Parts: sequence; C-alpha cells; structure tokens
Amino acid sequence: MNEKKTMKPLTRAEMEVMNVLWDAEHALTVSEIVEGYAEPRPAYTTVATFLKILEAKGYVEHRKKEETGRTFYYSPMLSREKYTRHVVNDVKDTLFGSSVGKFCSFLIQNEEMTDEELKELLELIDPPTPFRGSK
Repeated sequence: MNEKKTMKPLTRAEMEVMNVLWDAEHALTVSEIVEGYAEPRPAYTTVATFLKILEAKGYVEHRKKEETGRTFYYSPMLSREKYTRHVVNDVKDTLFGSSVGKFCSFLIQNEEMTDEELKELLELIDPPTPFRGSK
C-alpha cells in the first residue's frame, strides 16, 4: 500500500484525538479520551464524531471487550512516528522540492534554537568518532 496516496491529512481537532490515543498505553473509551483533554474538554458527542471520521480515514479502530458488553475501545492504527514521518516528508516534498538541505536550512533559519539543540543537531550531522571524541 502506498501511504503517500492513501493517507488523508488530519485536521487539528482530529490530531488532538490522535494525540490522546497515542499518549495512552492501551485502548480507550470515548469517555477516557474526553478525560485525556485539558480543560475545557470537548463534548462526548464531539469526540465520538471525530472517532467515526478517524475510523473512516483508517487512523483508528475499535473493538468491544467481552466483559464490558457494548462499550467500544479505540486504538490508533499507526504510530505517532509513522504519521509524523509522512507529514514531514509531504512538507519537504511539496514546499522544498524534496530537498532535505533546503528543508533543514529553512528550519534552522526560522526557528529559535538553544545552544544545546544546536549542539545536538551538529552531532547528528557530524557524529563524534572514537578517534576525534566529542566536540
């Protein structure tokens, strides 16, 4: 399956639901998802509607637990990392002509970076070797 063609983008509200699910260590009910929000929390019916949309888009699945009867439990069908990779690659490809260099240059020039973040970035680009040591 080609994810670039089939993965539909998430709205900000859908992303909020996904973040609650990604942060959880197990499948959640609609009520538990609502509880995962900061105040003011959305209505139960609003979250239930977003879950139906997310399920139709292929991001979420639901199941019933035998011991709870009718209650649906929702879980993500892909990881946060996989979705993030897709979104970042899409931005890189559509806005920066698939150039990693242009994409990174844009981020470095337009984002505030601490000295520690800059050091981490430089070590990713040119990692220390046993012979050179750390910079």
